[in-house]
Amino acid sequence: MFPYLPVFAVAVVVTAAASFGVLRLARRFKLAPEVRERDVHKNPTPRLGGVAMFIGLLAGLGAAALFPEFQGLFRDGLKMWALIGACLLIAVIGFLDDLLDLDWMIKLGAQLLASGVLAWNGVQIVSIPIGDTLVIGSSTVNFVLTVFLITLVMNAVNFVDGLDGLVAGVAIIASGTFFVYTLILNSQLGNSQAVTFASLIALVLVGICVGFIPFNWHHARMFMGDTGALLVGLLMATSTVSVTGDLDPAALDLKLVLASYIPILLPFAVLAMPLADFVLAVLRRLRAGKSPFEADRLHLHHRLLDMGHSPVQAVSIFYLGTAVLSVAGLLVFTSQSFALPLIVLVVGIVAGVLLVRFPASRVRAALAQRRLVALQERGGPAPGPDVRADLGATPNERTTE
Repeated sequence: MFPYLPVFAVAVVVTAAASFGVLRLARRFKLAPEVRERDVHKNPTPRLGGVAMFIGLLAGLGAAALFPEFQGLFRDGLKMWALIGACLLIAVIGFLDDLLDLDWMIKLGAQLLASGVLAWNGVQIVSIPIGDTLVIGSSTVNFVLTVFLITLVMNAVNFVDGLDGLVAGVAIIASGTFFVYTLILNSQLGNSQAVTFASLIALVLVGICVGFIPFNWHHARMFMGDTGALLVGLLMATSTVSVTGDLDPAALDLKLVLASYIPILLPFAVLAMPLADFVLAVLRRLRAGKSPFEADRLHLHHRLLDMGHSPVQAVSIFYLGTAVLSVAGLLVFTSQSFALPLIVLVVGIVAGVLLVRFPASRVRAALAQRRLVALQERGGPAPGPDVRADLGATPNERTTE
């Protein structure tokens, strides 16, 4: 566990310092885009937080290269160098898009190329566990499947990036849970290089998000932009694919039949919220006869705001959903019992439904009507959503839109 702590600390500190520097530069050179007619935020806000996150990522991986436990990842094979190259490509195309608003086909092409670089160099779904049997597809099928999944996750994360602190917080919760999962796997498998690779990526991702979120919390001083959202999606996908593709469930000391599916189920559990929003958005637009990449204001976080939730409350609901799904999936793996995961899932769903159905503003109004709390004074801060875009895409939700 020791080498992980300094790597995490470096990622956090460097990202925070870089965020401060990027914010200063963006303000000095007026790199914040003008507020558009469709935007809701009042003041121009820089979208270059992803640049700071990329710097923190390089610093975290550089720190890892100093420890013997991780040096094999840099010395043996090309996975790590392919990851760095793919992240560089995504950072460059995201940076250009945040400044110049590139065409969606250019951005999608860059995503496919970055995913292809990773798949070509060994970050690939090479087998699918079914019971105690590993089903191995052809090299072509594995390559195409991997490219599709990584690109899907990048876009799903970018689509959900519509509220201050949403993507960073979801990544912290999901990847933090996945990091714990990889540590348990390594204790059972004896330090598998594929699992160590996934552990390092998940930890560094948590680190850069922890370092950036103080600048991105409501009211955000800086957005992560496409650079940051795509980078987060790429790292989440790479860490989960690395484990899912190489792990043999029969090697695990588990007695539940379902446990053999955990390498597949847990990655989808930690990515469930952004993937659900992405799929619903695509289906909704296709049903309306529109392009699946045409922006709208019907994402899950928009609907929560329209119901009366504040931005912080809406983000907290996403945090709760991510935590419940991630922890329940992890408990199936660790407890070898359905009881505790089921309790967590049921309690989490009930709490989530109550939070969604009863926004704090509605509860307060009902209590005020009964004179149990004081009414908000007139002239105070106006209620209502404070999101970064309205009828169109959110500023960070323009990967392919």
